[in-house]
Amino acid sequence: MSRDPAYDILFEPVKIGPVTARNRFYQVPHCNGMGYRDPSALAGMRGVKAEGGWAVVCTEQVELHYSSEITPFIELRLWDDRDIPALAGMADRIHEHGSLAGIELAYNGMNGPNLYSREVPMGPAPLPVATFTYDPVQARRMDKTDIANVRRWHRDAVLRARRAGFDLIYVYAAHALGFLHHFLSRRYNDRTDEYGGSLENRIRLLREVVQDTKDAVGDTCAVPVRISVDELIGEGGLYKEEVEDMIGLMADLPDLWDVTIAGWENDSQTSRFAEEGFSEPFINGIKRLTSKPVVGVGRYTSVDRMASLVRKGVLDLIGAARPSIADPFLPKKLEEGRIEDIRECIGCNICVSGDFTQSPIRCTQNPTMGEEWRKGWHPERIAAKTSDKPVLIVGAGPAGLEAARALGRRGYPVMLAEARRELGGRVALESRLPGLAAWIRVKDYREQQLHQLPNVELFLDSPLTADDIMGFGIPRVVLATGATWRRDGVGHLHTRAIPIEDDAEVLSAGDIMAGRLPTGKHVLVWDDDHYYMGGVIAELLAGKGYRVTYATPASEASTWTRNTMEQFFIQKRMLEKGIAIRGFLALNAVRPGEATMACMFTGREERLEADATVLVTSRLPNDELLTALNARAADWADSGLESVTAIGDALAPATIAHATYAGHRFARELDEAPHDGDSLPFRREVTELLKA
Repeated sequence: MSRDPAYDILFEPVKIGPVTARNRFYQVPHCNGMGYRDPSALAGMRGVKAEGGWAVVCTEQVELHYSSEITPFIELRLWDDRDIPALAGMADRIHEHGSLAGIELAYNGMNGPNLYSREVPMGPAPLPVATFTYDPVQARRMDKTDIANVRRWHRDAVLRARRAGFDLIYVYAAHALGFLHHFLSRRYNDRTDEYGGSLENRIRLLREVVQDTKDAVGDTCAVPVRISVDELIGEGGLYKEEVEDMIGLMADLPDLWDVTIAGWENDSQTSRFAEEGFSEPFINGIKRLTSKPVVGVGRYTSVDRMASLVRKGVLDLIGAARPSIADPFLPKKLEEGRIEDIRECIGCNICVSGDFTQSPIRCTQNPTMGEEWRKGWHPERIAAKTSDKPVLIVGAGPAGLEAARALGRRGYPVMLAEARRELGGRVALESRLPGLAAWIRVKDYREQQLHQLPNVELFLDSPLTADDIMGFGIPRVVLATGATWRRDGVGHLHTRAIPIEDDAEVLSAGDIMAGRLPTGKHVLVWDDDHYYMGGVIAELLAGKGYRVTYATPASEASTWTRNTMEQFFIQKRMLEKGIAIRGFLALNAVRPGEATMACMFTGREERLEADATVLVTSRLPNDELLTALNARAADWADSGLESVTAIGDALAPATIAHATYAGHRFARELDEAPHDGDSLPFRREVTELLKA
């Protein structure tokens, strides 16, 4: 197959200063939770994207000097020459596949609390550091010597980056995460010298650093500027009209403009709160200000929309972080005419959580993400089967679907049985909740792939018993039967069931998703899960006219979603819908018409009126089938049964990303020697010890 001519425009080369991108697919800088701790794993991940056809593949932000670091976040570092080999290895992996390697040098300034270096942060003004965690640290105002020093440090890092082999060396002035952004914005810059006040003064340092960088690299590297077009706070900060004036004043000085929104949480909104292309109103019009190429993002998954953006003159290059994570081979699949094989990003931001939890990046759609080097997993290649023994998978939720897809790709005969009349399991149910429609892509992609595999049989409306399975004579059985939301209050806080009187109306999140609604009009949603479900259920009920009180032991709604950068948006929407939010409350008992709540600090109890209570706490694995089969283990051999394995939520409930990973892992490891548990099941890099 070959690509549709309608997409030829996306495969035109684009000149970026002295270098040329072979097509218009541009992986913008994005963080990943690996950084300086896992440089080989990080190089493997970036290299796979280059292999997948992204013409430009960039790093995350790279700390350029010890006096500005963002511990506990784990990014790359280019503090001195010792950091060059790790970065050079990444550039080499990108170059192996004909792509350009970009590096985003960052001096974080007021975004760097310096918890590791213990240096005093610096910025344009003496303000508290602008971090995600309200660190009790303030920055000191930079004087002229400080500014000269940072310019010199930046230039030194530029030269190291060039020696490491990078083709594009960024000047980073975006997301309120770099000191150049802080100088640009009135929000942070109250200076009265030549670096503050007027627009021309506030861009002075950016202009100087760009010129320093271009002078340092000459005609060997391109110099992009990444800038935020709007902080979404009006004229108190950066706003579109002012930033357009800034870009106009510097128009053709950089080799490329990479335009974003600030802060990062606004630039990378989830699909629950922003549609594809949500940033277009801010990107529109930038190209008329410069003759240099412009790249921007918008969680683009529609290739038709990508082509349209280029045709309309909105963008020269299609920027992507999350879509390149969900499918590193998006460009190559499009080029080969395999558009139906593209794994579309669902916009859940589980990838972002890796950075916030300092753990290797993961992806709901792409279970190989972050495992390219650690486990040798490739998103498009998988080892062929090593036996002809068939596999029965019970349950077609995310774990079962992914196991069937990957096993089918390996060539195993697979039978996938689903008790319901539709595929998808929890994904099919959750995608019907407010804002989560894009999540159905987890099911849609895998269903479409399964229909291409003649060795995979699908059986809907097929509940199975232990007798059924024992009678089939299929040697390997995988139980992906999911989990059920609890109705007894057991969760993070209560590890034993709470008192619930018989006549009290109590529902679980699963009941709501199944279509059961409270009979009264005042509903208490008690959230001890702390991810998205409690807030979504409250929003759904409020939308149906219920008077909703949302209570949680945490300080805020859906507190874990700080790791997916959604918490602010969730709580804002709940308040806008009239939902009363009560924090620091334990649910101690439920009676007809009321719930007994207790302060998490004092234990003081209060009665809260509630016609019904919805418990969003924890889930129990649906392990009845596993228990029944294990009870008959002595009869397995006579029935031709060799193994029974529970995966995903059926083993231990977690995120959808955990489920697709579990399904993929089972498929990868089938017929391998069992892991002994004593050695690591993945590769890791060990820090070199220096002599004292």
